[in-house]
Amino acid sequence: MSSDPGRSFDGKVALVTGGSSGIGRGTVLLLSKLGCKVAFGGRNKAELDDVATKCKESRKDAQVLPVQGDLEKEEDIKTLLDATIKHFGKLDILVNNAGIVLKGSIETTSLEDFDKVMNINTRAVFYLTSLAVPYLTETKGCVVNVSSVNGMRSFPGVLAYCMSKAAVDQLTRCAALELASKQIRVNSVNPGVIQTEIHKRGGMNEEEYQKFLERCKQTHALGRHGDVDEVASVIAFLASSDSSFMTGASLPVDGGRHAMCPR
Repeated sequence: MSSDPGRSFDGKVALVTGGSSGIGRGTVLLLSKLGCKVAFGGRNKAELDDVATKCKESRKDAQVLPVQGDLEKEEDIKTLLDATIKHFGKLDILVNNAGIVLKGSIETTSLEDFDKVMNINTRAVFYLTSLAVPYLTETKGCVVNVSSVNGMRSFPGVLAYCMSKAAVDQLTRCAALELASKQIRVNSVNPGVIQTEIHKRGGMNEEEYQKFLERCKQTHALGRHGDVDEVASVIAFLASSDSSFMTGASLPVDGGRHAMCPR
């Protein structure tokens, strides 16, 4: 990014899903710090309020709007966007970040779990983006989807998650082509293992999670897992004018994992 990335965000309004924890939380904090007005959604009110407080501690003039809701519910998705427009009057940046991981193979994934993963990780991204298009058209705005290395490469044991992220990557490319004439850019970031709570929420216990992080020394070319800030900074780049000639791109932020081939 440029030496003064904040200049790209003066007067800009962003909406971030899953903004109460993990990559979404880091993105809200960074965009707010850079001068963006930020609305953000999540299911946990206490966590939402905590993020809002942190934004104001980091920047006294921060303008943030936490909105509680569940992305499995169509009405909550619409409410999130409506609240953003009502409060800030426009939308420049949509960050589709919210997502879940549930363990399961082709033999063990229940239809209920499959639907839950696809509804949150893919269906909500499609629906919110489609609703946001008229507002992004007015501002010639952009969309940043948070996908995963699992959308680029195949991994056993998380079938529905891999499918959902592959769909997000295809949505990114298709929407980029369809919205280019409106000067709306659509890109994605594809993180590798980032230290957040998503895997624990997906069923890993603490011992399993620590072994999972330790194994990153072998599964990621750079020999470690990533941190939230390392993904948030790339999201901010894709949301800024510094990436003005990029659309339909999927950027791995994965320590080289997407390029690896076990031998």
